[in-house]
Amino acid sequence: MTLSLEKQRRFECAVLSNEFISSVLGKMRHSDLPGWYLSGGCVFQTVWNVEHGFHAAANILDYDLFYFDGSDLSERAEQVVGEEVRRMFADLPIEIEVRNQARVHLWYEEEYGAPCPAFQRCEDGIDGFLATCCCFGVREMNNEQRVIYAPHGFDDLFDLVVRPNFVRTIDSRTLGPVYESKILRWCSVWPRLKSIPWPAAGPSCDATTRLRRTTRRDRQTQAR
Repeated sequence: MTLSLEKQRRFECAVLSNEFISSVLGKMRHSDLPGWYLSGGCVFQTVWNVEHGFHAAANILDYDLFYFDGSDLSERAEQVVGEEVRRMFADLPIEIEVRNQARVHLWYEEEYGAPCPAFQRCEDGIDGFLATCCCFGVREMNNEQRVIYAPHGFDDLFDLVVRPNFVRTIDSRTLGPVYESKILRWCSVWPRLKSIPWPAAGPSCDATTRLRRTTRRDRQTQAR
């Protein structure tokens, strides 16, 4: 068994230990939603939870379901699909966000301040997450075979490294603050993370930890 296969199996074992992910994948394998993947924080944060010894589903805000349908780029069409999917999982105590990756370019710049090219496939959306450790997609087929999309491999994920991903842009004036705000929240929840700062952006996790320690020492000194 090669190292990559070992890590893929380790990845699958960790991800499937989240009962909600297992439930979503099990039901979605019968769906005809085009090109779908379960992606985003629910996937990589489940692995972080396992690596930290936390409950597999802890601290996960929502579950992102990506699909690709270029035949209707309207927001309403996406909402209709989202409503249908959420009805499928109404018995689960989780928030499911459904995003048509064919229409991301229509709203991305307004929300994040940086232009985004039109995607040609669902995988393009996964490729463009701001950190390499976030770029994962998982799907189950009708024959119960599992598809794992991992364009940057598994090393950063299991090494707990948050590294900038420059697939979309390296303009730190726009996406840098978004990246930094994410890692500050992540580091507060998963303290063993090691982050690499976005160019010309704010502090990494290690720097933030040092800052907190310095501030604490200052308070103790003042108290004396």
